[in-house]
Parts: sequence; C-alpha cells; structure tokens
Amino acid sequence: MRTFRQASLKDTTDIYRLVESAYRGEASRAGWTTEADLLDGQRTDTIEISCIINRTSNRIILCEENDQLIGSMHIEKKQDYAYLGMFAVRPDCQGKGVGKDMLNYAEELVFKKMACNWLEMSVITQRKDLIGWYQRRGYEVSGKTRPFPYGDTRYGIPRRDDLVLEVLKKRREMANTG
Repeated sequence: MRTFRQASLKDTTDIYRLVESAYRGEASRAGWTTEADLLDGQRTDTIEISCIINRTSNRIILCEENDQLIGSMHIEKKQDYAYLGMFAVRPDCQGKGVGKDMLNYAEELVFKKMACNWLEMSVITQRKDLIGWYQRRGYEVSGKTRPFPYGDTRYGIPRRDDLVLEVLKKRREMANTG
C-alpha cells in the first residue's frame, strides 16, 4: 500500500538520492523521466533540500510503499496558487501508477487543504513525453516560458544551449478532487 507523509530533515539524504536517481546519470535511464540526455551534473543537493524543508511555505511530500521511499515532490504555496517541483519517482517504480497517485495526492492537498486556485510547474520544453503525460492529467500548456538557469550548476550542467522551461497549469475547477 502506498502512503504519503511530509518530509522532515531526517529524510534529506534519502530525498537527495531519490531525486538524483530519477533525473541524472545512468541509473536514471532505467525510468522514462531521465534528463540525462539534456543535463549532466546534479539535480539538487542536500543543502537545498534542507532549506526547502525548513521554509514554512514549502513541503516535500514523500510517497512510500512497503516502508521504502519511492517518490517525492516539492510543493510551495505562493499567493493563491502552489508550485510543484522536484517531482521524482524511483526509476524502477516508474510506469506503475506511482506518479499518477502522487499527482492526485498533490492536487487534493493544494486545492482542498491549501485552498489554492491553481497548481503550476515547469518542464523542460524538450521533454515532450513528460509534457504530454501532464496534459493527459488535465494540465495545460500556459504559453509562458521561463529561461533555463544556465550557469547555475545547482540545476545541472546543460548538454545543449536551447533549454527552456515550459509553464504548465491546472486550475482548481479542472481538478478531479473528489
């Protein structure tokens, strides 16, 4: 059975390992969410994760199955919306409904408990399969983009010079929150 809980500082290293395994390096290629063809270097670090956990407007939600960490996501409350980032599923658990369950949990939290009007995220535009996955779950391409943080190695070392972040949104009224 999958369970969800809010991360604490004691989870920092496990979150770091999970996120890195889902996004970077050869291990990430076991799943379909890898960014290994687009970016080298790290996706995050333990300092960033600790800072996120310590900020009151932020939560890292963990998904566990049989007492094993299989997913994590960062949710930051903004004014009347929330931002979803660092969404990671362990590569050997991808394609088994974990991401869908996590996204449903995030929407329930954001729309019902946090009373936000929309949920927003950024996805690298070259990640067409991932953008399509979110669209099938009701997320809309907003038409807005953000520049990729070139030069900030905390987010990786780009393997190409045309990376841009596409902003996706889901409004409360479009959510299936029961």
